[in-house]
Amino acid sequence: MNVAATLAGCDAPKADAATRPVLRERGQREVFCGLTGIVWLHRKMQDAFFLVVGSRTCAHLLQSAAGVMIFAEPRFATAIMEERDLAGMVDAQDELDRVVQRLLDRRPDIKTLFLVGSCPSEVIKLDLAKAAERLGAQYMPRVRILNYSGSGIETTFTQGEDACLAALVPEMPAAEASAPKQLLMVGALPDIVEDQFLRLFAQLGIENVGVLPARNARDLPTVGANTRYVLAQPFLTDTAMALEGRGASPIEALFPFGAHGTSDWLRAIAREFGIAEAHVESVIAPGRERAARAIEHSRAALQGKRISFLPDSQLEVPLARFLHTELGMEPVEVGTPYLHRSHCAGDLALLPEATRISEGQHVDSQLDRVRSDKPDLTVCGLGLANPLEAEGFTTKWAIELVFSPIHGFDQAGDLAELFARPMRRRDRLEV
Repeated sequence: MNVAATLAGCDAPKADAATRPVLRERGQREVFCGLTGIVWLHRKMQDAFFLVVGSRTCAHLLQSAAGVMIFAEPRFATAIMEERDLAGMVDAQDELDRVVQRLLDRRPDIKTLFLVGSCPSEVIKLDLAKAAERLGAQYMPRVRILNYSGSGIETTFTQGEDACLAALVPEMPAAEASAPKQLLMVGALPDIVEDQFLRLFAQLGIENVGVLPARNARDLPTVGANTRYVLAQPFLTDTAMALEGRGASPIEALFPFGAHGTSDWLRAIAREFGIAEAHVESVIAPGRERAARAIEHSRAALQGKRISFLPDSQLEVPLARFLHTELGMEPVEVGTPYLHRSHCAGDLALLPEATRISEGQHVDSQLDRVRSDKPDLTVCGLGLANPLEAEGFTTKWAIELVFSPIHGFDQAGDLAELFARPMRRRDRLEV
């Protein structure tokens, strides 16, 4: 083992969403693995480091996905499993201890170290959870050492963030029983978007606000029975369950995409904290109007157009709701790797009844449906986009929706433009 230093929603009828038929598919998948989440998580948590225990393939994935600059010293690396490691010919625990010691000696700025498994423990023959517990006892309080799985066998790529945040929840300090009600915003957002939401919370009069993940992983907010959490991302199932296990309660709302989605999200939060409706409307009206004007720029390219989503990021349901309710698109099929009905209930209820909802993936079957449906735009992964373009379909890369700032009022126009751009490109290329 050696180190490769690549060093209307919430009030929408939930019964409709709960009983809606879903096409469940199992077969070949075309998605990135959970390791990809490190690309945005290592930028978000400034005192954290991600050590992937995996193969050379994993190291190459992170290097290419992250676009590491030659002069940068990123906060992730790969402890490469050699053939003799996988064959059990060496003591992997001793090897890992040496790697961690070298890393922490070289990088004294690390305050939280995540050991990220690229494969199940049965494959790499190393129980990283026990290793993290053992090493954590050795290096605390200087360094907190945690573990989660980024295995592509077990996860899709956004679930890497879910696993990482779920690993942080047990480390969150317990809130005192007498503490005032606290809002916890959950999900990794670009700093500029996070700051926008924090300003809106302050304008609403909500003062006790925590964020998970915090910008410094050691500065975790408290959690307890007084905590009301709101998800910024629909794929944080394990994190939500872990928070509820610590006593926190959810705030249900549409996800904050577009003018309508962001307004519903903020209204739901404000209702939970007993803020007067008139004050809420005065706070959100300017942003909502800016968002509505920005979205209009893309309406001509999108209104009335048919769109299909192939499963990729788990953002598909709320994004389809945004495109349908705010831009007049017709969702033909909305496929998602996993459908979280409770999280997406409001967004799901606002999709047309004729929209086909699919969960999981069988690539050949879904491609056959795309060819039959002939949508104007297909949202899919990188591996499927070029073949579909070669067949004459217009496509949108799903992964760009994860790496771009798309939440909130001030990003609504940019979000709409991400879908309008391939449509305009197609129109320019047509003869």
